[in-house]
Amino acid sequence: MHHIVPTIFAVKGYALHDGPQIRTTVFFKGCPLSCLWCHNPEGLSPGIEIVTLRDRCVGCGDCVIACPQQALETGPTGDTARNQALCTACGRCVEACPALAHEATGWRTTVTAVIAAIEKDRPFHDTSGGGVTFSGGEPLLQPDFLLALLQECGRRQIHRTVDTTGFAATATVLTIAAETDLFLYDLKIMDNARHRRYTGVDNGLILANLAALCRAGHQVRVRIPLVAGVNDGEDDIRAVLAFLDDLPGITGIDLLPYHGSGRAKYRKLGRNYPGEALTAPDRKHMNALLGLITGAGFQVSIGG
Repeated sequence: MHHIVPTIFAVKGYALHDGPQIRTTVFFKGCPLSCLWCHNPEGLSPGIEIVTLRDRCVGCGDCVIACPQQALETGPTGDTARNQALCTACGRCVEACPALAHEATGWRTTVTAVIAAIEKDRPFHDTSGGGVTFSGGEPLLQPDFLLALLQECGRRQIHRTVDTTGFAATATVLTIAAETDLFLYDLKIMDNARHRRYTGVDNGLILANLAALCRAGHQVRVRIPLVAGVNDGEDDIRAVLAFLDDLPGITGIDLLPYHGSGRAKYRKLGRNYPGEALTAPDRKHMNALLGLITGAGFQVSIGG
């Protein structure tokens, strides 16, 4: 494992779809995949990014004065322009702006600070049987930080879930698994060429790590993000079921229908949304897939 400055982009309390019961979800910055349907684009980059919301800018120039890198200037129409090549994402503009026109996509943090945020939800965890989920981005990109958080949560008897793409060194995955109670594990596409086309990476390591986790005795719930015409065919699901058939420890399967809720986030970041043409499977087809999965003997839900 190696040292990376701990960076997250959100802590969500009272989370109901990130593992069993009521949870606190901590979202880590950085992801090695680039899925066309990603709905957390602010988590893709491992570094903090500063975005400017032009419709909020009042042209006061306070941020221009505050920027130590001289990365900002007032444009001809009175709003602020940012030179990304000079910007170091120090956050001075965020602090200086009276109109909240600058936002940071994430922040550097510590184990102590994250644990304090998790502890605020302890009454909900304790009464519901929930706990904490580490998500992203990809939490395995910050293994030292993740491991320290998992160990501290273990000492406090907080149930620990890791939501992962599985794209990391197998040794890292198994080290993290020793301190994890449940994995939410993405299986996007079984065909390697199509997996590479839609996510940017091969799936060989992902599949190998899933098998390694299961055979080492760890609890895993498989999650399949479903996109119409991409990975929702009955043959796609049969391929998943065939792979899972002889793996122990699979507690169930969650089908996650595509949604375009990340579209506004891409606009805020000044990026084109790569999932513009994507759609979710219709309800009739979803029901057919549910029947296919239950028929193979797996517990299944829609939405997780």
